Amino acid sequence: MDTTIPLQRRGRGASENPANRFDRLSVEIDPGELEEDERRSIETKFFRDATRNILSENDSPDIPFRFGLNPYRGCEHGCIYCYARPTHEYLGFSAGLDFETKIVVKHDAPKLLSAVFQKPSWKPQMIALSGNTDCYQPIERKLKITRGCLEIFLKHRNPVGIITKNALVTRDIDILQEMATFNIVRVMLSVTSLRDEITGKMEPRTSRPAARLKAIEKLSLAGIPVGVNVAPIIPGLTDEEIPEILKAAAEHGALSAGYTVVRFPGAVEQLFTAWLKRTFPDRADKVLNRIRALRGGRLVENRFYKRMQTEGEWGDVLRQVFRAARAKYGLDQKRLPISTRHFRHLSGGQMDLF
Repeated sequence: MDTTIPLQRRGRGASENPANRFDRLSVEIDPGELEEDERRSIETKFFRDATRNILSENDSPDIPFRFGLNPYRGCEHGCIYCYARPTHEYLGFSAGLDFETKIVVKHDAPKLLSAVFQKPSWKPQMIALSGNTDCYQPIERKLKITRGCLEIFLKHRNPVGIITKNALVTRDIDILQEMATFNIVRVMLSVTSLRDEITGKMEPRTSRPAARLKAIEKLSLAGIPVGVNVAPIIPGLTDEEIPEILKAAAEHGALSAGYTVVRFPGAVEQLFTAWLKRTFPDRADKVLNRIRALRGGRLVENRFYKRMQTEGEWGDVLRQVFRAARAKYGLDQKRLPISTRHFRHLSGGQMDLF
């Protein structure tokens, strides 16, 4: 059997575990030694995260927020292109299958967040919920850690921005709706493609496109500010859908729109390239060449001020297409800045009752 291209794992984006960049020794299992079911399926395992610092501070000039909160490390959604995959290597895992099958859970996230907001030194500001991995990945349905964090955001009335690919966000409409009355919440649903056949292969355990659009509609009808993020755009595979995605999102109540283009930090280049050649062999060269055209002839661009940008003729085309469609469907309207004036430190003592 030819094992140069790993078998597709059932319900998984990656099909392999590339070596951890921090490990000197790695073990490669010969797929021929495994039973068919072992090669095709792999269960998800969950581990407790004992961290005492719940907020991650960002110092990148390319990211528009200072603090992020991620209740989970690793993500069962399994998006093959996910830029967060290399962060799993800091835990001793691989950026490949480990990232989507070994999930580290921050059970104490709500309590730790509350402690942050009670500090006199805390200055109210927007916190990104899911700045790295998705806070509404499948296990959230059971654990409700994200919901617990939202209750703390509401209690202290600190602003939060949510980005997700999962329609589970609508479960928390009751909290989000009350937050909206204080103008302290923004929600973005990421939609990469409207085609189930692409989504199912590229983002195997996310909500399907129709469910995400329905989630936008439910949030909008509840008075919760919601937008769409066309992210990431895969040039040569999904870029042609930009106008259609924005049109559908606007029809379902989205108020704003943004986009990013796929990028390949660390092992993501290897994982995405293998997935592309396995899944869309007829389009692989076109996609990779188009990405190179956007990155000055390179697949990988990790420099600050450059890594989130595109250049050249194709970069101009993407910007023009996006901006034209955003304006056409009314997704470029200015909104009131998110509010911090309602913030309350709250100590948990009796004086909080007054």
